Amino acid sequence: MPQIALNVDERIDDLQCSGFGIIQSTSGFRFGVDAVCLANFATIKKGEIVLDLCTGTGIIPILLAAKTKADHFTGLEISEKSVDMAKRSVLLNSLENRIRIDLGDVKNATSLYKPSHFDVITVNPPYIVASGGIPSQSNDKQIARHEIACTLQDIITTTAKLLKPGGRLYMVHRPQRLPEIIDKLKSANLEPKTLQTVQATPNHNPSLILIEAIDHANPMLKIKPTLLLDRLEKPSF
Repeated sequence: MPQIALNVDERIDDLQCSGFGIIQSTSGFRFGVDAVCLANFATIKKGEIVLDLCTGTGIIPILLAAKTKADHFTGLEISEKSVDMAKRSVLLNSLENRIRIDLGDVKNATSLYKPSHFDVITVNPPYIVASGGIPSQSNDKQIARHEIACTLQDIITTTAKLLKPGGRLYMVHRPQRLPEIIDKLKSANLEPKTLQTVQATPNHNPSLILIEAIDHANPMLKIKPTLLLDRLEKPSF
């Protein structure tokens, strides 16, 4: 593994797949089980071109590079600090020929990339609606968790413009927003095709939902068996 300089508040975490690691802040936002669930849920085919919106420190492209034969991944992130860590993680894992990390705003992504360019878009977006005004400290944690820098509508609108005809969106989100998600997807001609709930144990309510939507597909929704986190010994890579 190449030697990469770390800042004083950073560490390298072992991803336990293909010998890959990721640089993360010890005090800032760090990826969680939702990112691992999304990477396992997404189906990426050989030779496809993938865009990961709200990529953070690049966890989704790195995990997907480990498990798929996609041709190329692009990660888009608005936080300069996260982009810097993500770029160094790409170098750490010698993935610079397969992954590119861009600094940019989801709302302006159509000025960065060609329309109908990507086979697949993945996203682990902010889950919480920003209410009562923008928080006083809009740091990386708040941007990652709250719809401060972009909203669900921004993500879906951008996805609809950047996906190839028949392209696929894979998203992880919170169950309580499922009606809104389905409504916005269908309004953008992104048809929900596969849904899976995620629970900590059989006795818990779902804490996450995983959604596959396909551009201009016919209506037909498949519900996969619930993913129980207590049955997962390690990421299935």
